[in-house]
Amino acid sequence: MLSRLTRPRALAVCALPLVALFATVGLAPLPFSVAQPGMTANVLGENRGTPVITISGAPTRDTTGQLRMTTIEATGPDADITLADVIDGWFRTDQAVMPRDSVYPAGDSTKEIERYNTEQMEESQDTATEAALRYLDRTDDGIEVTLKLADVGGPSAGLLFSLGIIDRLDGDGSGGDLTGGRTIAGTGTIDADGKVGAVGGVALKTQAARRDGATVFLVPKAECSDAKSELPEGLRLIPVSTLKGAVSALTALEKGDGSVPSC
Repeated sequence: MLSRLTRPRALAVCALPLVALFATVGLAPLPFSVAQPGMTANVLGENRGTPVITISGAPTRDTTGQLRMTTIEATGPDADITLADVIDGWFRTDQAVMPRDSVYPAGDSTKEIERYNTEQMEESQDTATEAALRYLDRTDDGIEVTLKLADVGGPSAGLLFSLGIIDRLDGDGSGGDLTGGRTIAGTGTIDADGKVGAVGGVALKTQAARRDGATVFLVPKAECSDAKSELPEGLRLIPVSTLKGAVSALTALEKGDGSVPSC
């Protein structure tokens, strides 16, 4: 025969499984990654003592100012992210919590992911070179471009690579620099036809850009609202959808004439 529980005791007994469940969830690893602002690199300069852009087969220009590609840093694919980590990251402006599958290919090992990101970077460099030479109408001039950037993977530096090549070869087209002497940062993929694609993580990348001295940030037009969500003070957003549009916007900004788009 079962004895009858009082209401307080019954509630206490029922609560025990819930407490155990929350304790388990709080300690169990979750399928998320936590990202934060990463390094930036001036594609017009050097990275670890090696020029990022090396051009042969054509005269190149000395440039002023900087074109800084931006990155985010995310916890590794094998990292254990707990509920406490997710809650902490959710309320911070300098971190973002993202599904792990949106950062890393599902089911791949760490080495496979590193190989994939390296391949994406190499493909992006080739495409950025083709887009830049097409823009300048110099695809048949025998120009060879080498791009080197250590410890960075993925395709999101494509736009900045293309702009760096154009600045080194042609500047603004009339003797000036695309940067106008400014520190300009940005992000965005590029295809061979010069179309700029979205990349994700722009709210963190704007923070990295401002931290490293940028006053202007080129953002894929589709990600304007994301970039504005945590925009650092003193950083101007310029939305771009094509390489030609990015060059035109920078030229207008440098010369102080024409209309410079804004988010």
